[in-house]
Amino acid sequence: MEKKDIEELRAQVGCAAVLERQGFAIDWKESTRRAVKFRRDDDIIIVIHDDRGWFDARSDAKGDVFDLAGYLLGIAFGETLAVVSDLVGFQPEEPAWRGSPRSQALASITDRWSHRKRPWCASATWAYLRDCRALPWQVISAAIGADVLREGPYGSMWAKHVDETSVVTGWEERGPDWRGFSTGGAKALFRFGKRDAYRICVTEAAIDALSLAAIEQIRSDTNYVSTGGGWSPTTAQALETLASREGAWIVAATDNNVQGEVFADRLRQVASHASCNFSRLRPKAEDWNEELKRRRERGERPHTRTAHQG
Repeated sequence: MEKKDIEELRAQVGCAAVLERQGFAIDWKESTRRAVKFRRDDDIIIVIHDDRGWFDARSDAKGDVFDLAGYLLGIAFGETLAVVSDLVGFQPEEPAWRGSPRSQALASITDRWSHRKRPWCASATWAYLRDCRALPWQVISAAIGADVLREGPYGSMWAKHVDETSVVTGWEERGPDWRGFSTGGAKALFRFGKRDAYRICVTEAAIDALSLAAIEQIRSDTNYVSTGGGWSPTTAQALETLASREGAWIVAATDNNVQGEVFADRLRQVASHASCNFSRLRPKAEDWNEELKRRRERGERPHTRTAHQG
């Protein structure tokens, strides 16, 4: 097949088509506009770049549609051409947001963040965090005071990500019926707590970072951070910088599931490379917010039991 024919084939068939044909389905709850999560039993593939790229959430595997076919089927490039060719014209299930036109250009990330109000007692975002997420008012107030939260639309929460110079790069979006990341933004790190703390607890979501802070009653020696479920070059660099501080202690406080273990292993490698202390802290539930809710249901006060560490 000529190179131009291969390029035309690549343009006609997206990664979603290959995944659906191989029995994967979209995980709507865990997907965003720029990263659509596909699951098949324990297998997880994230589709990016508007259906033109992908990566395996549990390994370093990634690439284009041909790489995906070869990866899933264990075949050589020549055989992937036939597999992908068979999918020309196949219409996979599309997320509702794909292709929807925007009525106007978006303002800058900094402007959009600064024009949103901070949550206040009895605001919709406050109610969401207090009632739906079980966060105590002390933690919500502390997060507002640290200027890491904003009121999002329809009672949702925006949780700020910043780079090494504390410039906002984007925000995690969470609400009763919505989860995502700011359009046009970039994942770096959500940071809550003492910025120069030697103990850095790394979670996968800002809600989990705040939940762990609630369970630990906001330890004064700890910086609670979130990667937003991603591992961008900016995120990796930020974590490497934190790990390189004198006396640093990286705590992998990621979810208690397969993906959480993958993230924990990456953090272990970061700590090893920086020669800093490392430990793994797991919730007994799947994530720290679920752990916080279970403790509240049992009537336990924060910090009455230690989490599972190993």
